[in-house]
Amino acid sequence: MKFSKYYLAAFISFVIWGFFSLALKPLKAYASLDILFYRVLFCAVIMAVISLFVRIKVLKENISIFRQMPVAQRKRVTILTLAGGFLLTANWFFFIYVMNHISVKAASFAYLVCPIMTTVIAYFVLNEKLSKWQWTAVLMSVASCMLLSFSNVADIAYSLIVAASYAFYLVSQRKNTGMDKFLVLTVQILFSALLLLPFYPQYSEALPTEFSFYALIFLIAVLFTIVPLYMNLYALQGVTSSTMGILLYINPLMNFVIALLYFHEPINAIQITAYSLILISIVVFNERFIFGRRRAALG
Repeated sequence: MKFSKYYLAAFISFVIWGFFSLALKPLKAYASLDILFYRVLFCAVIMAVISLFVRIKVLKENISIFRQMPVAQRKRVTILTLAGGFLLTANWFFFIYVMNHISVKAASFAYLVCPIMTTVIAYFVLNEKLSKWQWTAVLMSVASCMLLSFSNVADIAYSLIVAASYAFYLVSQRKNTGMDKFLVLTVQILFSALLLLPFYPQYSEALPTEFSFYALIFLIAVLFTIVPLYMNLYALQGVTSSTMGILLYINPLMNFVIALLYFHEPINAIQITAYSLILISIVVFNERFIFGRRRAALG
């Protein structure tokens, strides 16, 4: 596996997401839908302003590119972009709900399943090939998830929904080519805002008055949404969906450590064994990158 700026972008994006619980957990007193409403609203406004006033030249160029595309390609780009917005909306809501109303570890479990789903879906949909070492890493991941599921059976349904939504997002956006990635993400978030808008009057709670709420939502919108999502889309131009999926394990590993050391959630020997297997699987999956560079240096 060749190291590249795309690989680095993917790695950094998942490290950033690993700290998400530190910003999200203080909002546990607020309804999950309210957090989602304001998160998407802040993201939509920020990205629209950037696209319309800071990147207006890029916007005009991409409108021209889109108009010049063959009809079939234009239709594919439109469908994949809007589908991505829908999948992101579903993923965000269920992740926030599980994080704040189930447990941090349950949210982490969703992203333990997600890499496996992403790898398998990419294998069948995108025909992405894996080496024997990479398949070994996938099997190790399956084993770790089975270990965790024994003590968290009630959380599995929620976790699978969160995992599937982001797995399909990663695979679909790997096929979504031809347009500026920041602009694609802007359209997806604006579409997400439009999807949520009809539900706001009926399902939103009283308008929050605390400054801390808006400060945390702004932090979540910029640091934990726009930045890592853009880095994900950028990375997909140079790394496979399977690689993105396995690197996603960085997120739950960090969540697990934070849940243990910062939030003091209980832990048992099975969980320690399972997360250790996951850590080993990341190394095994990326052995050509890790050990290949070392062999090159020694040579």
